[in-house]
Amino acid sequence: MHPYWAGLAGGALIGLSVAGLMLLNGRIAGISGVVAGLGQDRGERRWADLAFVGGLIGGPALFAWLSGEWPTMRFVASLPVLALAGLLVGFGTRLGSGCTSGHGVAGLARLSPRSLAAVLTFLAAGMVTVAVLRGLPQ
Repeated sequence: MHPYWAGLAGGALIGLSVAGLMLLNGRIAGISGVVAGLGQDRGERRWADLAFVGGLIGGPALFAWLSGEWPTMRFVASLPVLALAGLLVGFGTRLGSGCTSGHGVAGLARLSPRSLAAVLTFLAAGMVTVAVLRGLPQ
């Protein structure tokens, strides 16, 4: 399977999921808000949150079943560095009142100025990080 097809299918499924959650439940799809809500008793919304997280976890298994190959990832950092990065992402998510999925997918689709500012900040921070880690061009 060509790698572009997997990306296209994944993007389409994310878009459909975000649109479906907004149209059917009136909620914005952001993984940080969904995961934060798992610890609260929110009645039937909790089942929707569990299904959302289940889909995120089960997605790679479904991909493997449909395509016959397990998705691969290449880690270039040690486990402690990945753990620290995860903690920093979690801190930034709380500080920014949302995560990249909430701001970048749902927020931009709603033309939210706050989400636009957040996404531009995410992109700028990512570019600076890559430039620093790979060394600035000569």
